Amino acid sequence: MRSNGMNSGGRGRRWSTGVVAAVAAVGLLGACGSDDDAPAETDGGEATSEGDVTVGLITKTETNPFFVTMRTVATDYAQEQGVGLTALAGEFDGDNEGQVQAMENLISQGVDGIMITPNNSSGVLGAIEQARSQGIVVIALDTATDPEDAVDATFATDNFEAGRLQGAYVRAVLGDEEPRLIMLDGTAGGTVDTFRHDGFLEGFGLEEGDPAILGMENTQGDQNTAQTAMENLLQRSPDVNAVYTINEPAARGAYAAIEARGLTDQVTIGSIDGGCEGVQDVADGKYAATVMQFPAEMVRQGIDAIVEAAGGGEAPSGFVDTGSVVITDNPIEGIESEDTAWGLENCWG
Repeated sequence: MRSNGMNSGGRGRRWSTGVVAAVAAVGLLGACGSDDDAPAETDGGEATSEGDVTVGLITKTETNPFFVTMRTVATDYAQEQGVGLTALAGEFDGDNEGQVQAMENLISQGVDGIMITPNNSSGVLGAIEQARSQGIVVIALDTATDPEDAVDATFATDNFEAGRLQGAYVRAVLGDEEPRLIMLDGTAGGTVDTFRHDGFLEGFGLEEGDPAILGMENTQGDQNTAQTAMENLLQRSPDVNAVYTINEPAARGAYAAIEARGLTDQVTIGSIDGGCEGVQDVADGKYAATVMQFPAEMVRQGIDAIVEAAGGGEAPSGFVDTGSVVITDNPIEGIESEDTAWGLENCWG
């Protein structure tokens, strides 16, 4: 990967006290529970535990490390807090129907609250409305609904800000060099995808349609799809010097294509996620930086909010930013970051 000629000692912290608590809690939660009190696992992929307050968790899939982390942390934290948990998921990324069925399942159980990472920002609105009409608190995790006030609250990364941080860092690495940018997006129309894309352009200092943007492709956040997209884009634009990626699997695909063309010294890749594999990729020089997000914090704050509301306290409302941190071994003055050693201590997945 091309070197960063603007290195400095300017490093710092930008996350909230709540994020620090979440990071510290990850290791603690991993030690909670035992084989005797672990939730039962059913053939349908449902994890359950008992408690006075009952919470449902619906993730997009059971295989993506981000959502696996959510499920693991939710299971451990629910046990620690004495909360009953039912964890469900779609069968694949984009399985909106499966998530609607999971919502209906939880509504029939009469849970106190539901946390969901929507596959489709508007596809589960009917089920959410049904749940809320029965007094069930509904919290979106990671991905906002459209409209956002369809749920009681959203606990998520500020994806516009995460994109802005990625864009600002990648642009700073280029220095005085004229940018020649390729953008590897996720899924057209998704709120996370739109916010990260728009945030990157703001941080990078470009507007949509600028001729410095050589090409864009949707990748569904998939490594193989991203590699193929990057290979095709490189055929048209071999002079690229900067790549935006929607997530770390897309960044790995981009790197594979760039490495095959012998262009790693020419191109700066940025990403977002903060998974352990992604942080290691940054440490190995495959891409310049990633922006870490905190799925454990989303889950823990969501459970706390549902417990408080179930006990007669204030119901959660609005958007709660669960934090983001630039991870890089080449810090740049003016952009707060942590190095990959810190990242590997606090990563997920």
